[in-house]
Amino acid sequence: MGLFVDDYPDEAWVVRAALASSFLALLIGGLMGTIQALHRTGFLQVIENSTYYTVLTLHGVSLVILFTIFFLVGFYQWAITDSLQRPSENIRLTKAWYGLMVLGTLMASIAILGGFTDVTDMSADVLFTFYAPLEAHPLFYLGLATFIIGTWVAGFDWFRSWWAWRKDNPGERTPLRTFMVLTTMLMWYLATIGVAVAVIFFLLPWSLGLVDSVNALLTRTLFWFFGHPVVYFWLMPVYMMWYVILPKLSGGRLFSDPLARIVFVLFLILSVPTGIHHQYLDPGIAEGFKYLAMTNTMFLLLPSLLTAFTVVASMEHGARQRGGTGYFRWLTALPWDKPAFTGMALAGLMFAAAGFSGMVNAGMNLNYLVHNTMWVPGHFHLTVGTAVALTFMAVTYWFLPQITGNKVFSKRLGLWQVVLWFVGMVFMANAMHRVGLGGEPRRTADPFYDGVVFDTALGSISELHFQIALGGVLLTVSLLMFIAHVALTWFDVANRSTPEPEVLPPALSGPEHAPAVLENLRLWTGIAIVLIVLTYTLPLASIISSSGFFGQAGTIVAGMLDLVITVAQPLLEVGP
Repeated sequence: MGLFVDDYPDEAWVVRAALASSFLALLIGGLMGTIQALHRTGFLQVIENSTYYTVLTLHGVSLVILFTIFFLVGFYQWAITDSLQRPSENIRLTKAWYGLMVLGTLMASIAILGGFTDVTDMSADVLFTFYAPLEAHPLFYLGLATFIIGTWVAGFDWFRSWWAWRKDNPGERTPLRTFMVLTTMLMWYLATIGVAVAVIFFLLPWSLGLVDSVNALLTRTLFWFFGHPVVYFWLMPVYMMWYVILPKLSGGRLFSDPLARIVFVLFLILSVPTGIHHQYLDPGIAEGFKYLAMTNTMFLLLPSLLTAFTVVASMEHGARQRGGTGYFRWLTALPWDKPAFTGMALAGLMFAAAGFSGMVNAGMNLNYLVHNTMWVPGHFHLTVGTAVALTFMAVTYWFLPQITGNKVFSKRLGLWQVVLWFVGMVFMANAMHRVGLGGEPRRTADPFYDGVVFDTALGSISELHFQIALGGVLLTVSLLMFIAHVALTWFDVANRSTPEPEVLPPALSGPEHAPAVLENLRLWTGIAIVLIVLTYTLPLASIISSSGFFGQAGTIVAGMLDLVITVAQPLLEVGP
C-alpha cells in the first residue's frame, strides 16, 4: 500500500477539502475568541458591547460546530476508506454531502455576519446555544438544517461502504476504525433528532412569522437533547486518534481492541439521555427528571475511565518497547520530540482535568454554585478547546502527509506550537474556573462592578483577568503558527521528498477477542432508544402540558397525556 493520496485520490480530495474548511473555521473562531478575551477583561475593547454578542456567536458556531465537525467528517472519510481498503461506493455522493455542509455553513455565516452591520436587519446573535427566546434570521436556521442534513448523508455514505464490505467479507469482524465511525454516527442520528425538531417545527416557523410564539422551555430542552451529545460527537474521533494513532507514535500497539469497541458502544447508549443536566435551574422540569439525568451523566464516567486505562497502558507498552523501565521512568522513553505525540498526550492530560470540573457541572448541588458563571466556559475550553482542538492539531502533523503527499515542514515548529497551545490554555481555563467560583457571569460583554472588591485565595479578580487575556494572546500566537505550518506543509514549500506510508499496527488483544454481540449495532441502538424514551417522554409531555407547543395554553395532545403525567410524576420527585 502507498500513501492514502495515491491509493484513493478522489477520497483524499474530499478529506483535504473538509480539513481546509475546518482550519478556516478554526482561524475565524480563534480570532473572535481573542477579541472576546481582551474585551471582557478590559485590556483591549475594539468593539461595542452590543457587537460582542455577534462576536460570541461567530466564535461559538465556528469552533464548536464548524471546526470540529468538518474535521470529523474529513478524518472519518479517511478512516472508513483506509480501514475497509475500498473507495467510496459513489464519489459523487461523497462530494455532495461535503457540498451540503459548505452550503449550510455559508447560509448560517451570512446571517451571523449580518449582525456586524446596520445595512440590513439580518442577524443571528443567538450564541451557540440558539434556543428561544433569542431569535435569529431564518437563514441561520436554514443553514443549520442544511449542515446537519449534510452530516446525515455523510453517515449514510459510510454505512454504504460498510454494507458493501460486509457483502464481500461475510463473517469477518468490522475493522476497529470503521466500527468507531458507525457507532459515532448512530449516536449522532439519535442526538440530532432534538435539534432537528426544534429548528424545523418551532424556531424556523417562528422566525418566518408563521407562528407568533414558541415554548421557550421546550426549545431549550430539545436543544440540550442535542447539546450534550454533541460533546461526544467531538470527542469520539479524538478517542479514535488516542486508540489507533497514539499507540503507534508511542512505539507500540493498542492494548485492547475489545475495550475500545465497548467504549464506543457505551457512548452510543449513554450519550443522549443526559442533556437535562444542563437544565438543573430550569423551574419547569421536575427534580426527579433532573436526578435521572444526573445519574445517566455519571455513568458516562465509565467509558472515559476505560479509555484512560487503555490509552495509558498502550503508551506504556510502546515506551517499554523503546527501552523504558521502572514504574514511571518509562515516561521518559516516549517520543516527546514528535509534535503529534506530545500534542495528543498533553490534550489527554488536560482532558483528565476537564473530567473533574465536568463532575462538578454534572452534580446537581455543586452545579448550583457554578451555573452560568465563567466556570462553565472554563470547563469546555478544557474539553473542546484542548482535548479536541489540541488533539486535532497534533494529529494533523501525522495525518497531513498521508493526504497531501508532502512531509511536515518543521517538526520543531510543530512542537513549539502544541506546547504553546497547552500553556495558553492552562492560563485561560484555570483563571476562568477561578473567576467563575467568584461568581463572575458568562456571556457578558463587560462584567465590571464599580466599588466591588473580591480577592481570591490565590489572587485578585484583576489578576485572573490578566491570566485570561494572556492565555488568549498565547493561544492566538499558537493558532497562527499552526495555520502557517499547515500552509507550508500543504504547498510543500520545502520541496521535500515523499513521506513514507503509515501502517497502523494490530492491537495486542485483537478483534477476535471481542464478544460477537458487539457487532450487533441494531441491539445497541435499540437500547439507546429505550433509554432516551424513558428519560425524555415524561419531561417533554410535562412541558407541553404546561405551556403547549408554542408557549400558549394546553393542547389536546397535552391533555391526553395529563393523566399519565399526574400518576407518574410524583414517583420521580426527589424528597428533601
